Amino acid sequence: MEFLQILLVTFFAGMGAGLGTGFAGMSAAAVISPMLITFLGMDSYMAVGIALSSDVLASAASAYIYGKNKNLDIKNGSIMMVSVLLFTVVGSVIASMVPPAAMGSFSVFMTFLLGVKFIVKPVMTTKEAMAAVSPSKRIRQSVLCGSMIGFICGFIGAGGGMMMLLILTSVLGYELKTAVGTSVFIMAFTAFTGAVSHFAIGGAPDWLVFGLCVFFTFLWARIAAVFANKAEPKTLNRATGIVLVVLGGVILLFRLFA
Repeated sequence: MEFLQILLVTFFAGMGAGLGTGFAGMSAAAVISPMLITFLGMDSYMAVGIALSSDVLASAASAYIYGKNKNLDIKNGSIMMVSVLLFTVVGSVIASMVPPAAMGSFSVFMTFLLGVKFIVKPVMTTKEAMAAVSPSKRIRQSVLCGSMIGFICGFIGAGGGMMMLLILTSVLGYELKTAVGTSVFIMAFTAFTGAVSHFAIGGAPDWLVFGLCVFFTFLWARIAAVFANKAEPKTLNRATGIVLVVLGGVILLFRLFA
């Protein structure tokens, strides 16, 4: 396989994944996996492993930038993360006992629709409104919502980043920047867990594709996170919405015509 082809595919895959991560806390797997499978003919299991690996550094770097700008809820995010990890296992176990359902495009449609939602109806919640919620209520909400997100991710196998952003903004009433910061914080840990398990089971990846995907995703996630933390809420909503709509549309086309 030609180096130029690998470079182009990993560059655009990393760019799409990085922008999605930095702007919206989106999982890199939703972008990188279909591109590696479609354009490089990579085994799907290995493609997901590389995508999750790319997610680790990109999400950690984004979380650091959001945290530095005080747009990260570590306390409740940690509680939600534990619930997500536990119930992802529960969902996976139950899914193994149920006949497979035709839900492969779930995360793609959700990405697209969530993008439209941010453009049409921006999230304008303030940090003052977030602070008005009692700590005990926020903890209960974090456990419940984390359990629901984890179960859906484990059962369907997709949608974690988008589910977190949707629930953090719509159910828990998070301000958009804090929602994205908390989402990428959780995703760094969940992606690491997934990547380690994938390579432990499936073996070592193609190191060239691995390195390029990790680098390009990290680069674009950092650029997006820096811009997002400086942007006004309305501008950030529109930018996030456009990124999600474009990514959702492109991935859907990949799946329809690949």
